[in-house]
Amino acid sequence: MKSSSAANRDVRRLGVDDVESVIAIDRAHAGRARRHYFEKLFATAKARPDDFVCIGLHRAGALQGFAIARIFRGEFGRENAVAVLNAVGVELQSQERGIGHALMGALIENLRVMGVGSLQSQADWTSHDLLHFFDTSGFTLAPQLALERSAVDPLAETSEEI
Repeated sequence: MKSSSAANRDVRRLGVDDVESVIAIDRAHAGRARRHYFEKLFATAKARPDDFVCIGLHRAGALQGFAIARIFRGEFGRENAVAVLNAVGVELQSQERGIGHALMGALIENLRVMGVGSLQSQADWTSHDLLHFFDTSGFTLAPQLALERSAVDPLAETSEEI
């Protein structure tokens, strides 16, 4: 895992001691705590370290931001490894200071060293700040179509099937 520091900042691998800080940063953005999600994500990353890059930017020992990506190898018939950015966040008082872009740079470098060819993510189209961040981080629209359907509602029957 590459590490860099500038102006007393340190990008390093996240550990279990960072879970509470990650949850707090995410809660400030999401408006709710996603404790179970992050605890499960950290546990899976610990059990399968070659499938995740989990990094945080620290200043004077305090977590200011994080990025977590999962690596997929061969899923959906792909030949090359692809990473999916599961979560990214910067503490509110540290935004607009280049922390998010420093995290993305470190994440991309770690993925490159691991042989991953691309990084993908998704965002709600009304999340303008996040979409702007993705745009300024070099993301472009993917040539894929995301499809969704309810898993609760049954399929509608047609008269031909009755």
